[in-house]
Amino acid sequence: MASRPDTDNYLSLFLNNTPLMDVRAPVEFAKGSFPGAVNAPLMNDEERHRVGICYKEKGQDEAIQLGHQLVYGDIKAQRMEAWKRFATNHPEGYLFCFRGGLRSKLTQQWIKDAGIDYPLVQGGYKALRRFLIDSLDTLIESSNFHIISGRTGTGKTRVLQQLPNPVDLEGLANHRGSSFGRQVTPQPSQIDFENRLAVATLKAHHLVGGPVYLEDESRLVGRCAMPDTLKERMAHAPLLILEQTLEDRTRIIREDYVEGMSADYMRRDGEETGWLNFCDYLLGALERISKRLGGERHGQLRSLMEQALTQQERTGDVHTHNAWIQPLLQNYYDPMYDYQLSQKRGRILVRGGPDAVIGWANDSTSA
Repeated sequence: MASRPDTDNYLSLFLNNTPLMDVRAPVEFAKGSFPGAVNAPLMNDEERHRVGICYKEKGQDEAIQLGHQLVYGDIKAQRMEAWKRFATNHPEGYLFCFRGGLRSKLTQQWIKDAGIDYPLVQGGYKALRRFLIDSLDTLIESSNFHIISGRTGTGKTRVLQQLPNPVDLEGLANHRGSSFGRQVTPQPSQIDFENRLAVATLKAHHLVGGPVYLEDESRLVGRCAMPDTLKERMAHAPLLILEQTLEDRTRIIREDYVEGMSADYMRRDGEETGWLNFCDYLLGALERISKRLGGERHGQLRSLMEQALTQQERTGDVHTHNAWIQPLLQNYYDPMYDYQLSQKRGRILVRGGPDAVIGWANDSTSA
């Protein structure tokens, strides 16, 4: 493997989806890393904890010595194998630790001793994270945002993904942004979400250009919080209003939250357990808005939902779900959206169905 220099070209790393090997401990990785980064730690959580205590009590030299005592023999060989495998599979990649200091340099040296010269990211995680925070702040201030809005069930995310320069906030947060929005896989940590958002915005600015299209969201997408500055810019941005018939909206909700989610749960958990977990998901989502629905309306919708689930389990027919989807849209989500739209100060650029919105965006880009 040809020798490559260490790098501090953080922009290039993110724009080019450069493979990154994160040699920090698993607990650090779980708190937040970068899109596509792979955790191949020098020390596990317990080893890192012990070395950290030693460093505080006895200094760096003693801590380094303890680290060598903890990571040796078969343990060292196993971790070396993981590093070598990553380097071989990703010859264009880089490794990093927290500050680009002892852990990454030690990993780099051990790999080099095994015959592989592999570069590191100067400044490590801390420098990469600072670069993304600063970049996102700058881009939020300078970007031209267009917001796709519309009533619940109009398929905003589907249309967003067909626009010229989209940043999919729900995709980045792995959540559809409502009480029913939970996915079968967990959401990223807040730091991971912020890093994903920054990288996506960098790509939108540097690789595509032009207006950045975002879906109208609350400040919280599930448990992931958007930066206050972004939410403020979105509140004043021009709007593209997506409209669909009630029948089409009902179908889209059914496809996304009934057909899609039941299949996802059963694919993950098996048919029997997956079905039970899907039922818990759907009934739990309704329960979370029970106070806002009011006791009587919640009871009526729950009864309809339970009947629909029974029918789906017995026959596979999902259309009975329309009986709770339509009144939930008409009596709960639509009045809430109509009020919110009346409060928005953004200028409406286009209003219509998917073809009208997509066509306007494409024409605007080519003009």
